[in-house]
Amino acid sequence: RDRKETDAIFEKHKPTHVIHLAAKVGGLFANMKQKVEFYRENTLINDNIMENCRIHKVTKLVSMLSTCIFPDKTKYPIDETMLHDGPPHPSNEGYAYAKRLIDTMNRAYAEEYGCNFTSIIPTNIYGPHDNFSIQNGHVIPGLIHKCYKAKQDNTPFTIWGSGTPLRQFIYSGDLAELTVWVMREYHSPDPITLSVDEDAEVPIKDVAHAVAKAMKFEGEIKFDTDKADGQFKKTACNKKLRGYRADYKFTSMEEGVQKAVDWFLENYDTCRK
Repeated sequence: RDRKETDAIFEKHKPTHVIHLAAKVGGLFANMKQKVEFYRENTLINDNIMENCRIHKVTKLVSMLSTCIFPDKTKYPIDETMLHDGPPHPSNEGYAYAKRLIDTMNRAYAEEYGCNFTSIIPTNIYGPHDNFSIQNGHVIPGLIHKCYKAKQDNTPFTIWGSGTPLRQFIYSGDLAELTVWVMREYHSPDPITLSVDEDAEVPIKDVAHAVAKAMKFEGEIKFDTDKADGQFKKTACNKKLRGYRADYKFTSMEEGVQKAVDWFLENYDTCRK
């Protein structure tokens, strides 16, 4: 967020390749409450990093976008060409517009300065080292922490919303591997979606049951339908990725959730929550 601090980091480390993951992030309810902060802070972060990459003649910059920044009213599956086809869902428009500008500026920096900047669009990420905050975390880490508390307190495991919305989830280890591949092999300012296949999309209800199984939770599972669901679906097409990496094998939901739960339990005292 701070330009002088960002300048100092680039001056000190003089990076040749940058993977830009810095962002103000949060779940549905945090995005709904803080639209101004999500827009302003992410815009500042992106501008500071991109301009420093230009000034320091960084060889390659890979920035992270998100499927939640796509148009709300659209046809599915969504692909990289549809990013700017309409307004995003009102629940996260502050974050979405700030992130969309990365794609715009990647092309602008390429045209004006010849910079090799690109972006990746992952679906919902989960895994070890996540932010397991129930209030501000993303879906799976939030559910993991909530299930842990329900097991400790011998209370129902309550999920916000109906459990019917559909999502594609990518395990963090898979995303890390594919991001390094993009850095080394994919050279275009146009974004590329890093996602599991369309048939791996699952309802939140199934994710909650996978978390309960991994946590060995045997109590009641309830869905609080007074809470908002957000977008019903945002199915992403990974055809572009499969054109390059047809044989890439993604970690299954069951295996990935088990790894995330095991890490959370082993690191409960020190993890972000």
